[in-house]
Amino acid sequence: MSDSNSYVMPTYSPQPISFARGQGSWLYTSDDTAYLDALTGIAVCGLGHCHPQVTEAIQQQAATLVHTSNLFQIDWQEKAAESLCTAAGIDSVFFANSGAEANEAVLKMARLYGHNKGFKNPKVIVMDNSFHGRTFLTVSATANPKAREGFFTLDDDFIRVPYGDIDAIKKAASEYDEITAILLEPIQGEGGLNVPKAGFSYLDQVRAVCDQHDWLFMLDEIQTGNGRTGKYFAFQHSLVKPDVLSTAKGLANGFPIGACLVSGKARDLFKVGSHGSTYGGTPLGSRVVNTVYDVLSNTDVMHNAAQEGDYIQSSLSQELSQYGVTTRGQGMMIGVVLPSETDCSHLVHNARIHEKLITDVRSNNVIRLLPALNFSREESDQLVEKLTRIVVKTLGSIRC
Repeated sequence: MSDSNSYVMPTYSPQPISFARGQGSWLYTSDDTAYLDALTGIAVCGLGHCHPQVTEAIQQQAATLVHTSNLFQIDWQEKAAESLCTAAGIDSVFFANSGAEANEAVLKMARLYGHNKGFKNPKVIVMDNSFHGRTFLTVSATANPKAREGFFTLDDDFIRVPYGDIDAIKKAASEYDEITAILLEPIQGEGGLNVPKAGFSYLDQVRAVCDQHDWLFMLDEIQTGNGRTGKYFAFQHSLVKPDVLSTAKGLANGFPIGACLVSGKARDLFKVGSHGSTYGGTPLGSRVVNTVYDVLSNTDVMHNAAQEGDYIQSSLSQELSQYGVTTRGQGMMIGVVLPSETDCSHLVHNARIHEKLITDVRSNNVIRLLPALNFSREESDQLVEKLTRIVVKTLGSIRC
C-alpha cells in the first residue's frame, strides 16, 4: 500500500522499507536480504532480535495468562519489581506501558512532592536538548521545538538550563522559588548523544545540589538503562543514586513496558489511587522483564557491551579522525560526530541502500549507534567498515 493510501495516521515519516524477520543483530526483508541493525528499534532490542529466552518466555506466558489487571496480585509483577529493585538498589516500582508513561509518573511525583511541601506551583529543572516523551506533561519537559509546536505546553512548570552545567543549576536555585526536582538523562539520546563535560561525576554534582535544597533527584534512563552503557543503569557509573528513575526501551527487549522506580524520600509519595494503568505490569510483560533481567545478570552481556562499545569508538576514531570526525558515548550508546557544518540528512538513506546498514542521525550531524549489547567482534568490525565507507564517501562528495 502506498503512503497516499495508507490508513495509518501520518505521524511518522518511515523509510521505504519493511522487514519480515529479525535474528540477533540482523534484519531481513521478505526476499531475505540481510541488514546489519545498529539501531535495535531505537535501543529497544538490547539482546538482539528474537532472543531465544525472550521468545520462549513470551510463548509460554501467552499460552498461560496474559492479563488480569491490577485489581489482583500479579506474581510475575512482584518478581519483576524485585528484580529491578535489586538491579538498581532502589525500593519500589510502578509499571507503565512506555517510556513516556513512566516519565509521566515521574513528573506527577515531582508535583506531588511539591504539593506536600505547600508549593502552589511546583517547578522542575530540565535540560536543553532533552527528550522525555510526547504526552502533554512530558512534551512540556522536552526541549525539542518540533515535538512541542502547537500544543501550548506547560512551560511555567519547568525551568530549562544547559545540559552538563552545574553552575546553571545553582543559579536557577537562587533565582526561582518552589523548585521541587531536577530531571535529566545521564546521556542525552534524542538530543544528539550528548555526554556532560564532567562525565558521570556530573550526576554526583547534581545529587549534591538536590540534597542541599531538598529536591528530588530524578533520572530519565529510558534509553540509557537495561545494560545499554555497560552497567544495568547509567547512574551506576557515578557514586550516587536517584530518588526517582524511569526506564523502558530495553526493559523487555521489544515488549512494550515501562517502569518508574523510587527510593528514599520519594518512596511513599504515591498512595492507593495516586496513579494507575490498566495494562501496567501484566503477567506477560512482567515475565519478559524478568527474562531480560536474568540474561543481563547471569551472562557477560553488559561486559560485552562495554568492551565492544569501546572497540567501536576507538576503531571509528582511528579510521575517521583525519576527516574531523569524533565519537562520544558509553557502551553501546555511541555518537559519531561529523564536522558541525555538515548536514547528514541523506546519510541514513545511503547507509541503508549502499551498505545494508541500519542507523540514525540526530542533531543533523551526529550518527547515532545503538547496537545490540551482545554484538560480536565480527559484527563490530562490519559496522566500523560499513560506516567508515559511507562517511568517507559522503564527506568527500556532498559534505553529507
